[in-house]
Amino acid sequence: MKLILILMGSMLVNNFVMNKFYGCCPFLGVSKRVETAFGMGMAVIFVITVASIVTYFVRQLLVALSLEYLQTIAFILVIAVLVQVVETALKKLAPALYRALGVYLPLITTNCAVLGATIMNVDEGYNLLESAVNGFGASAGFTLAIVLFAGIRERLELADLPQWMKGTPGALIAAGLMAVAFSGFAGMI
Repeated sequence: MKLILILMGSMLVNNFVMNKFYGCCPFLGVSKRVETAFGMGMAVIFVITVASIVTYFVRQLLVALSLEYLQTIAFILVIAVLVQVVETALKKLAPALYRALGVYLPLITTNCAVLGATIMNVDEGYNLLESAVNGFGASAGFTLAIVLFAGIRERLELADLPQWMKGTPGALIAAGLMAVAFSGFAGMI
């Protein structure tokens, strides 16, 4: 039951983009097309979930060596390696998606949602399984938010909007309304 609460909490109630406002750069930059947003979401799911697992072990090692003060640097190194793995795999397996993601793919390394999930696991005192579930839930919540937002943006392009609302202003208004909608999950858990 606790794992379900962690999953639903990280995915909906404490959604990194809609509630904590982590990862706004790729959220706004890669959300013009649903296919691209979904590809970014899958990359983020892989990186955050695997980073949550690997950083659990890194944290245990740092504690054993009394080097806890190196936690953030070690976590960033783990994330950077994972992003390089994803970038290399996408370049070989899905070159169109690799080109569509452009600069936002390497920016996963500095995406505060990735680092935020790993540090949150430590702050909450999660064990290995709870860390993996929280990482997956946080990244699935990111994917949910970015894909929904991409769908809204695609519809906004086709809508007859006033000139002042076309492009970025309309997207930001839609993002704000999505954040309000996601706040409705707050009483769920």
